[in-house]
Amino acid sequence: MRFRASEIVLLVHFLYTAILTLAFRLPVDSAVKAWVLLLTVIIFLTLIARRSGGHSAWRDWAPPFMLLAAYRELELFAKQLPGHELEKGWQGIDRVLLNDWHLRAAIESAGWLAPLYLELTYLLVYGTGFFLMLMVYKAHRRDLAGRVLVVYLLGTLLAYAIIPFYPSMPPRLLFTDSGPLVTTPLRQLNLLIVNDAGVHTGVFPSAHVSSAFAAAWALLLVPEKRKTAWGMVAYAASVSVATVYGRYHYAVDAVAGLAVSLVGVAASRGVELLHRKWRAT
Repeated sequence: MRFRASEIVLLVHFLYTAILTLAFRLPVDSAVKAWVLLLTVIIFLTLIARRSGGHSAWRDWAPPFMLLAAYRELELFAKQLPGHELEKGWQGIDRVLLNDWHLRAAIESAGWLAPLYLELTYLLVYGTGFFLMLMVYKAHRRDLAGRVLVVYLLGTLLAYAIIPFYPSMPPRLLFTDSGPLVTTPLRQLNLLIVNDAGVHTGVFPSAHVSSAFAAAWALLLVPEKRKTAWGMVAYAASVSVATVYGRYHYAVDAVAGLAVSLVGVAASRGVELLHRKWRAT
């Protein structure tokens, strides 16, 4: 039994997070939760690797589900720092973009149409991993599933790995005077999700942006879906605008999210080479 490269990426991330709970000196119950989750992940990946075989669909579709656990685990690191100096600096940039450069006015110039579209792109990010695998299957290129997942997972998990080091509040909560002037049903739904089911650890970098771009870069690896992949790039750019306009993130978060996704692409090659050497031993 050998783990896939994508499964090793997941294992390393959950191990990293468990160790981070000790480095941050989190309460014992928080550390226990992280280590128990790591053990659960090890057991689960071992079982599907042994029982399902090397080409099982379980091993293709499980990683996007496991990202949800990695995301929720970030809540262990939630804390609030007084002053909010980071956020004040980031908000200054956003005021220039939204007010001085009239980004908000341009988006709302056609009424509810553009705000509705942007809120929809933000909402759909939760399904990008599943959409990615669906495109791989539709192209009949399951042989590329492993490489595709490595790029997507790295682009998403690297953002998760950074977030605990930058505890921060989203602008929609900290600067309530800078929100959109147009409210749509999709915005109300997004607010319901992020307020009730989101984590409150930090917003830098934007995992929404990094995940959307990582899915686009990953899909570029599938020759039969290149046009769809470039459409995904345009979609990810829309997500970046949505995060800033909707005040879910600051502009620096979106830029950092794009950068993280590119680092994930660069790192994926090294991960694949190391995995091949490991399998050859």
